[in-house]
Amino acid sequence: MPDPRFDALRSLLDGEPDRWYRAPGRVNLIGDHTDYNDGFVLPMAIDRDCLVASTGCAGTSVIARSRELEGTVEIAADGSTDPITVEPAWGRFVAGVVQALLHRGARPSGHALAVSSTVPVGSGLSSSSALSVALTLALTDAWGVELDRRELARAALDAEVRATGVPGGLMDQLTSLFGEQDRALLIDCRSLEITPVPLPTAVGVLVVHSGVPRTLAGSAYAQRRAECESIAAELGLASLRDATADQVANMPRARHVVSENQRVLDFAAALRAGDVNSLGPLLVESHRSLRDDYEVSIPELDTLVDILVDAGAIGARLTGAGFGGCVVALAQRNHLDDLAAKAVGRYRNATGREPSAFACRAVPGAARIEP
Repeated sequence: MPDPRFDALRSLLDGEPDRWYRAPGRVNLIGDHTDYNDGFVLPMAIDRDCLVASTGCAGTSVIARSRELEGTVEIAADGSTDPITVEPAWGRFVAGVVQALLHRGARPSGHALAVSSTVPVGSGLSSSSALSVALTLALTDAWGVELDRRELARAALDAEVRATGVPGGLMDQLTSLFGEQDRALLIDCRSLEITPVPLPTAVGVLVVHSGVPRTLAGSAYAQRRAECESIAAELGLASLRDATADQVANMPRARHVVSENQRVLDFAAALRAGDVNSLGPLLVESHRSLRDDYEVSIPELDTLVDILVDAGAIGARLTGAGFGGCVVALAQRNHLDDLAAKAVGRYRNATGREPSAFACRAVPGAARIEP
């Protein structure tokens, strides 16, 4: 069935766009709060994405409209619009991309953009990064900026920080750009080396939203990052990537980072070996560490993890930064629908929250596309 978003975005632009771009969201299978500590992560790009239609227009502004969100955004192409001042708030990402690309040699001109996304907002599945990557691809093409994929990721991160004020890591943008079909990505966040890791064909990935939206700007995310930097400095290290388990045994924040890095490497090794039995305990240990040592979970996420495992998941954990959003679970592929139905009902009864669940698969990374 044709994607109805194509016609919707054509109508927003009052004609046929010059070019189309797609950038997927991501789910992080394991490895959270390790990226900004130069550590290891194991995400995958998912079949929920941000679609952008792009065309030149007269004038000296970038004009953007969204299929799902209200308001028309008009941003000065010369970068003079401060992203933080833009309303509606989704337009801040447009202003952030404009500024980020001007710092990378863009030749700005009037442009029109139309946006649609199927990545749930506030879910921990990188809806903002999918938007930033798609906009970055569109305007680098339009304005003659030549960047390799890692520099595209850095530009998109720059844009996102300008838009939100949250000092995120590079995992989300790299995953959106480097995703591969049926593979997770083992990313070394220090060297930015990316190693695709095949996923077992018999195992599926289920994402369940807790019904609690996640907002990083109002969370303790920046505080956790500052704590890690302070501990690394106290230990005389460039980052917690270089710490040993003995060094951080009595430091819960750092203990999570060090142990989580090892879990990521063990999880990737188990995937390569086809050792499905080892995956579940690693997921559960990861969640426990995020809950107890890093303190970024909430009761709803803890309840959801317990329910999923009790209902038959191989393993489950919160995914993303925490403070709400989603849980990711692995299960036998032919049991995903049954698992989702059981977990959603039990969680709703236990919490009064309204969850939503969907299976997802690993897909290729962001690109220019043909409708």
